[in-house]
Amino acid sequence: MTVIIAIEGIDGAGKGTQSRQLVERLQAAGITAAGLQFPRYSETTFGGVIGDFLNGRFGDLDSVHPLLASVLYAGDRFESKQVLQQAIDQHDVVVLDRFTGSNLAHQCAKLDGDERTELMTWIDHVEHVVFGLPRPDMNVLIDISSNWSRELVGRKGARDYTESEADIQESNLPYLERVRACYLTIAARRDDWCLVESLDENGELRTISDINKEIFELIRPLAGLPESPIQA
Repeated sequence: MTVIIAIEGIDGAGKGTQSRQLVERLQAAGITAAGLQFPRYSETTFGGVIGDFLNGRFGDLDSVHPLLASVLYAGDRFESKQVLQQAIDQHDVVVLDRFTGSNLAHQCAKLDGDERTELMTWIDHVEHVVFGLPRPDMNVLIDISSNWSRELVGRKGARDYTESEADIQESNLPYLERVRACYLTIAARRDDWCLVESLDENGELRTISDINKEIFELIRPLAGLPESPIQA
């Protein structure tokens, strides 16, 4: 049975890099693995509108109610359902760079109290029940501060949905901190979430390979791989 791993985190956390390297590491270990990134800005109708949203076409973040914004992201995944199912049918492990957890964290971060709880329940129902998307076997949250996030977003190359250095989410540090807090709350409450720190005890960035090794060890049992030998 195919194992689905979702890599989550705020913008700049290194999800794309870690997802690609995880696929490569799994393949090197003899596991058939594939990766898929969401949103699929240039491949789906909803993805194109998400790009418009992130470029400020509909106003700032407060101009669009989070329930409505969440439908765009869920719709992008629903449009991609066949592509996702093909990857699941053909591989032992599918690694997702963002999935339904990102919709929960980003949209619910805009609300508080009962409104947040209600929206979280609604999004989960739409994604996994109404649209029938599979639940990941494990969600790996790469935690990073908003200040480091902004620094790392600035180092990114050109992207297919924006000509700006940072979109309206990436440039809003208070919003990113709320998203980060929402992610951490979700991860703490759910058994299918694991937390990976991107900073060391001195507050400096860990190496990409060090983080990737930790993620690989977390999913090793799910992928059916033997434990790594103890290093002397």
